[in-house]
Amino acid sequence: MIVVTGATGNVGRSLVAALARAGERVTAVSRGIAPARLPGGVVRIRADLAEPESLRPALEGAEALFLHDGGTGGHGFDARAVLAEARDAGVARVVLLSSQGVVTRPDSPSHGGAMRALEDAVRESGPAWTILRAGGFASNAYAWAESVRAERTVAAPFGDVGLPVVDPADIAEVAAVALRKDEHTGRIYELNGPAAVTPRQQAEAIGAALGEPVRFVELTRAAAYARMTAFMPEPVVETTLAVLGEPNAGELRLSPDVEGVLGRPPRTFATWAQRNAEAFR
Repeated sequence: MIVVTGATGNVGRSLVAALARAGERVTAVSRGIAPARLPGGVVRIRADLAEPESLRPALEGAEALFLHDGGTGGHGFDARAVLAEARDAGVARVVLLSSQGVVTRPDSPSHGGAMRALEDAVRESGPAWTILRAGGFASNAYAWAESVRAERTVAAPFGDVGLPVVDPADIAEVAAVALRKDEHTGRIYELNGPAAVTPRQQAEAIGAALGEPVRFVELTRAAAYARMTAFMPEPVVETTLAVLGEPNAGELRLSPDVEGVLGRPPRTFATWAQRNAEAFR
């Protein structure tokens, strides 16, 4: 049996579905689970990583664990306590969804430091492990869904600076393989897309998926900062804007790892937009 934490997130939903299609017994764990969003036959358990003991019913009889912090950057829960629960339950394999910021922004507490500590906890926990360091998610474009629906507009800074964003479904498929096959033990994979795509190009791709134009409006850095600090801590905003506006060589590097694991190229942003067009209608 395989336990998937963050089971209702962009990666978790796809991972649960991929494992279910492969015939695996799956327990989906989240703080709140909507049954209609998970495949039939999947066991659903509400638990919180911030309360490690709440995971015990989910971990009973589990062979493998997908660990995802829900986008907290490793904050908000005691990773070593969670991993101790997994080890004590007999979990033999852990796959961690981490961030490329561990290597590209190591001095950033939000993007590198906390995730490095989480990776260290996984490596030292006892079970076999695989670490997935993901770049920016294609699904971050959901932040534009309301403005696209209302005004057919995308507003973002650095309109012509591209990054190779990764489709969460690709992360999920790599995780599904790593959770099931021994040859990925002790491996660290960097996961991103097949080519850099700019915010302006993302707006065009969303428009193509909808069959009508989507206008791009470029925000100044100051305007973007003001918007983002309304829901993100200032240090996180500073590093995020640095990545978006002045990506370093590591953030621009096209990794071969999705294709190396799956035997096919990573999906493009345009493919993601076509698959998720309904969110923008």
